[in-house]
Parts: sequence; structure tokens; C-alpha cells
Amino acid sequence: MTAVRQDAWSPDDDLILAEVTLRHIREGSTQLAAFEEVGERIGRTSAACGFRWNSCVRKKYEEAIQIAKQQRQKRNYLKKQTIVATPHVSSLAVYETEERSLGLGRDTVSMEEGLSVDAVIRFLRGWKTTYQDLSRQIKLFEKELKDRDEELYRLRDENERLSREVNNVQHDYRAVNDDYKTLIQIMDRARRLTVLTNEEEAKPRFKMDANGNLERIE
Repeated sequence: MTAVRQDAWSPDDDLILAEVTLRHIREGSTQLAAFEEVGERIGRTSAACGFRWNSCVRKKYEEAIQIAKQQRQKRNYLKKQTIVATPHVSSLAVYETEERSLGLGRDTVSMEEGLSVDAVIRFLRGWKTTYQDLSRQIKLFEKELKDRDEELYRLRDENERLSREVNNVQHDYRAVNDDYKTLIQIMDRARRLTVLTNEEEAKPRFKMDANGNLERIE
């Protein structure tokens, strides 16, 4: 498991936090994903990164945040344009043939072709970035799942150990309790024997003399 740092934030840590968070804003990702990436890079929890961003770092980059949001809007607009322009690539040969048959110039076709190819390239680059972000998130989820599995196994072992200790204590308690009851019985029996002996000694004893009379023995 990755050690979680407890030391103070350095300027380099703040810079990494700002760069990654601004990139995620530009790419249309979430700040939570940004905090998880930063936490993995600098050895802190995502919650600590989020608290640091909102309490300290964010106010230093207000202008950069607005620019990143504008870039995200432009990026989304280009993606929408790509979706519209992509079918044009598959029908480009037919389109060029029709233009030639109508007698239009080559420059018009070249301009349309270049626009479509650029749109496709932008779309593919955006998809590549999205795929990389998804891959990073999947790795983070897999790591978190592995850590939780290890914690679950540890807790199970701890539970089994405590159960064995409880069973041993209960066994010892029953043994001590049985010994205590046996001791009480022995003490009670000894007490009764003592009382009977004293009572027998306290009773007067007699013997018969030669004349047939009873004589008390002291």
C-alpha cells in the first residue's frame, strides 16, 4: 500500500496540483479525477488534495481556471463539429467526382478535404486523451479494490484471532468456576464435620459402675 504523506505542502506540490487540475478542467474531466491523479503522484490522499485546492491553491489560479473552462467549451464545440464532419470523409471521393462533373475548381475540393481531415485528426486526438484518462481511472479503481481486499483479509484474520482468544478465555473461566465450586463444597463439608465433632464432644457421657448405677464421665 502507498504511504500517505503527513508533511506540509511544498511549492512543487502546489504546482503539480494546479497543473493537473487545470488539465482536467480543459479536457472536460472531473476535479475528483484530478485529485486522485495528484494524490498518486505525490503520495497524498485525494481528499487532502481536494482540501488543499479549495482552501489555498484555487484562489491563485482564478484567471487560469476561466481560460481552462473556455478551452473546454471550445474543445466540446470541436468535438460536435467532428461528429458532423466525420461522415464527409467516407463520401469524399463521391463528393470530389460530383464537383468535377459540375466544373467546379480543385481549390474548393481541397479546402473541404483539408477541413474534414483536420476534424478527424482532432477527434482522434481527443479520443486518445479520453482513453488515456479512462485507463488511469481504471488503474486507480483496481488499486483501490486491491487495497480494500487486503484490508478485508487483514480484518478477517484479526477477527479469527480475537475469536480464538475469546474461546480460550471462556474455557479458562469455566475451569476456574468449576474449581471454585469444588472448593466451596470442600469447605462446606469440612465446616459440617467440625460442627458435628464439637456437638459430640459437648454431649455428656456415662458409664455403669459395679453396682449397676450410671456414672457421668467428665
